[in-house]
Amino acid sequence: RVQLVESGGGSVQAGESLTLSCEYSDNAYSIGWFRQGPGKEREGVAVIRSGGYQIYADSVKGRFTISQDNAKNTLYLQMTSLKTEDTAMYYCAASANYGTALQPLNMRFWDTWGQGTQVTVSA
Repeated sequence: RVQLVESGGGSVQAGESLTLSCEYSDNAYSIGWFRQGPGKEREGVAVIRSGGYQIYADSVKGRFTISQDNAKNTLYLQMTSLKTEDTAMYYCAASANYGTALQPLNMRFWDTWGQGTQVTVSA
């Protein structure tokens, strides 16, 4: 099973940038980032699925960029123009489920999770 280790979280002010990293032990059909804010359900943020297609949640389009370095087995999430509502625990996830091709941001198709890294954005 793929193992995932996130890093790069921290506390920043609104408008600033932060880059998260996720080291993975093996390739997966799909890999991506999810987040869970205080009192909220976990939600999909950005995904790279088979074929290299990138999918973003509407709330982060134009501000976040997902990328992958296969030589380093590392997934990145570059976050710019951060908002207070981006405050959450961010999780790296991997999936072998072909359901991610149709509904990439649907959590039920994802079965492997990292431990999470906290991002806090203050006003």
